[in-house]
Amino acid sequence: MTRSALSYQKWPIIVTVIGLTLSAWLGWVTTGTLSGLIGFLIIGGILAALEIALSFDNAIVNANKLVEMTPVWQKRFLTWGILIAVFGMRIIFPLAIVAIFAWINPFAAMHLALSDPDQYSHIIEDAHGPISAFGGTFLMMVALKFFVDEDKSVDWFVGLERNLRKFGSIRGFEIVIVLCMIIGICQFLPETKHASFLMSALFGLLVFMLVDGLGSYLDGMAGSTSSLGARGGLGAFLYLEVLDASFSFDGVIGAFALTTNILLIAIGLGIGAMYVRSMTIMLVERGTLAEFRYLEHGAFYSIFALSVIMFLQSLFHVPELITGGIGFSLIGYAFYRSIQHNKNEAAVKAAAGI
Repeated sequence: MTRSALSYQKWPIIVTVIGLTLSAWLGWVTTGTLSGLIGFLIIGGILAALEIALSFDNAIVNANKLVEMTPVWQKRFLTWGILIAVFGMRIIFPLAIVAIFAWINPFAAMHLALSDPDQYSHIIEDAHGPISAFGGTFLMMVALKFFVDEDKSVDWFVGLERNLRKFGSIRGFEIVIVLCMIIGICQFLPETKHASFLMSALFGLLVFMLVDGLGSYLDGMAGSTSSLGARGGLGAFLYLEVLDASFSFDGVIGAFALTTNILLIAIGLGIGAMYVRSMTIMLVERGTLAEFRYLEHGAFYSIFALSVIMFLQSLFHVPELITGGIGFSLIGYAFYRSIQHNKNEAAVKAAAGI
């Protein structure tokens, strides 16, 4: 029996109630006023919406990869993976940034986040450039790997995607594009920021190649071994975790534009992460990607747009509303075009008496 779409939202709704209650309580404890309580409650809800808006394409890509994974590793990603996503990227990651850039230990970073949130936020902002370089590089490689693929059989924007497929036979073509983007952005940065930007971008490229290469290697072992790294196992798990981390960069950084309270950020983004998880499960179990022909394409166009925005963030601030709006628009249009394609195909079959 097919589950209803609403049934997938059971746990996210429960987490939302708990999270918003904690947000209100945190506001009361922090400020001791009703206005502070209401303010924290509203910010918690906005942070959750921000995370959902910025990560909807992440859910589609996750679902695409999960379909290829074994049931065991699917379950591991949806349990361990969500814990890593919520606690690792939404709590530990910001603390790690502060610890690295302020040359202090993680416990001191936690103390700084709670005792001097403004200084904590300032350190995060200083780290924005290198983070954007890493995330932009990784996400652009993810998008280009999808489009620059000789074996890709379905095209949405036919002229563009068909030409990109032709370059699939040129080894390292997508790397050249990314390196050109990195060099181009560097031309507009102050010389004092060149080293950190380049190092972070190259590290993002290295991490993608290592994770993608490991995934391909472990997938290749599927026919000859039953180890943990069998097809759709450990390699895909690592790939999705790094991908989720890259998607989280923008949300974590954007959250500091609303509040510097690390606990409120963790609660708000954690609520959003639960909805992303439920959307991923729904897409896998209901076969939505197979039903809507261009939905996956919309997600990868959205990823490419996000990668460009992350590079541009190194030069100037791009409002989160624009970032999330572009992603929603691309995926929404892909959804609309998929429905149109299905209707046209049904009409042709009906006319042919099939």
